[in-house]
Order: sequence, then C-alpha cells, then structure tokens
Amino acid sequence: MSMQGIAAATLALCTLHAAHVQAQAPDAWPTRQVQVIVAGSAGSGTDLMSRAMAQRLSTVFNQQFIVDNRPGASGAIAAMAVVKSAADGHTLLYTNGSFSVMAPALVKTLPYDIQRDLVPVAQTAVGGVLLLVNPDIPARNLRELVEHVRANPDKYSYGSWAVGSSGHLIMEWLKQQTGMRMNHVAYQAVPRLLTELASGVLPIAWADPSAPLPFIRSGKVRGIAISGNVRVPGTPDIATMGEQGYQFDAVGWFGVFAPAATPAAVVRRLNEEINKVQSSSEMQSLMSRMNFEPPPVKSAAQFRDIVTNDLQTWRKIVTDNNIKAE
Repeated sequence: MSMQGIAAATLALCTLHAAHVQAQAPDAWPTRQVQVIVAGSAGSGTDLMSRAMAQRLSTVFNQQFIVDNRPGASGAIAAMAVVKSAADGHTLLYTNGSFSVMAPALVKTLPYDIQRDLVPVAQTAVGGVLLLVNPDIPARNLRELVEHVRANPDKYSYGSWAVGSSGHLIMEWLKQQTGMRMNHVAYQAVPRLLTELASGVLPIAWADPSAPLPFIRSGKVRGIAISGNVRVPGTPDIATMGEQGYQFDAVGWFGVFAPAATPAAVVRRLNEEINKVQSSSEMQSLMSRMNFEPPPVKSAAQFRDIVTNDLQTWRKIVTDNNIKAE
C-alpha cells in the first residue's frame, strides 16, 4: 500500500474510533463524582433547587453530584470555576437568569462570555421574583409603594442579590417609569438580605420566590408584587406587576450549563435525565412547595435559544432605560 493509502486508512480508522468513543460517551460518563458549582449562597432559591436536582441525579447515575456554593461577583465566580474546568461533564454550573443573561447585559467587564465559554444543558424552573418590604413601610401594593417612595426621594434603599440581578434591573426599569429615587444595595447572600429586610435595616428588597416564604408567612416581611406574567402557588395573593398597572412580562429561570467543549453526547444525556427528574411528580410537587413553576421539557438547543433571546431582551431594557452598573 502506498504512503497515501496508509495515511488515508489511518485517518479513516481514527475517525471511526473517534465516532465510536463519542457514541459510547454517555455510557462511560460519569466515571467519578460530579461537582455542581452553584452561583448562589446557601439557602438561596438557586441553592435549594440545585440540591434537590443533585440529590436525584446522584441516584440516577449512581455517582455523587456534589453542590459547591460559589456566590459573588454577579455569578462570575461560579461561572469562571466551570469555564476553567475540564470539559468532560464532571463539573457543571447551576445558575439563574439573573447571572446568566441579565448581569452580562449590564456588566461589560465580566471575565467570560456565556455564549462562547459555556454550553446550555437544561432549563430547570421558571418564575418571577418577589418585591418585598419591611412591614414599617406603609404600602400594601405596588402603586402605594411607588407613591410613598416618590414622596420621599432618596430616603430609601432597596436590595437585590447582585448587580445585574433581575431584581436590580426590574427596579431600575420601574424607577425610570415612575420617577422613584432610591439607591441599590447588592448582597452576596439572600438569607442576609432577608434578615436585614425583616429587621428594618433594609426597607425594600427583591428576592426569588422561594427563600422569603417563611418571612412572608410569619409577617416579618410583606409581599408587594411579583414580576413575570403569572402568580405563583406559594403566594397566590401577591399580584403580578402587570395586574397592578406596571407591565413587565420577562420571567426568570434556573438552568444547568457545562464548559463549552463538553462532548455533545454528554450534554444530550444530561439534558434527558435532568428533564426526567424535573418532570417527575415528586420534583414538581417540591417545586410547587418552593414557589416555582416547572418549565416545559426543552432540549439543550431550545434552552440555548432562550439564553440567546433573553440576552437580547435584557440588553434592550438596559439600553432603553439607561441602566448603569454601579
């Protein structure tokens, strides 16, 4: 056989071997513990959702899925830990829309590009975020809060869980619409935000729908509104912003990402199993108790399209309302 023939045969053999390895990847993976790096503090909605998912995936794959909380820097600390990891499916990012598409829309100096450096794997929950006040604030609904803050310019601050979070961007949008004047306080940890809200250190705040439930039910904080277009099961009396005359339909979500070069077969397998977990009656009941809605089953490609479209949506909100990073 000629040298050219040998080279061609070798190339064909290598191609066949690579295809075989790719096809076998789902069966070979995972071969060890999987680290789920979470862009949220312990006790946050992101944390609670990730732990419920990780527990069930550990059973499905007979390998431990271990949650590792890395809060801070608008989700960049967690994201960079995953971006720098080996792209073999053994390190995953569990995050939310605030850190995935909202912070990049606002913060131009993030050290990674979510579309270039990470691959969307699966969407795990959808829902709005809650606007909350300390009970000393004399407002029972959104319109009363707007009127009260407008009558007291620069007197109040509001908190959210990060610069570029949905709570931050929604409130800046609302300030532009209404003329309210307030400063933003970014917290790394949702539990601390809620503790300071309940004690009166912080008068107004945004939080995910899950973590504030004990505070709302005990009367330590009052729910004023929820973003998105539907009320949520745990707080059915809290009306949407649209119902109260301030139409804001964009919704938040939670999801799983992997390093960009992760094998497509591993991404597909993960997507399939996560969707099965999320669609189970047990998990849907848990999400309802946590005040979240399970999303319709989506492929990794469909989730990628959501990420792309949401980036465009939030960038337009930032530009149209001249919202600046602090």
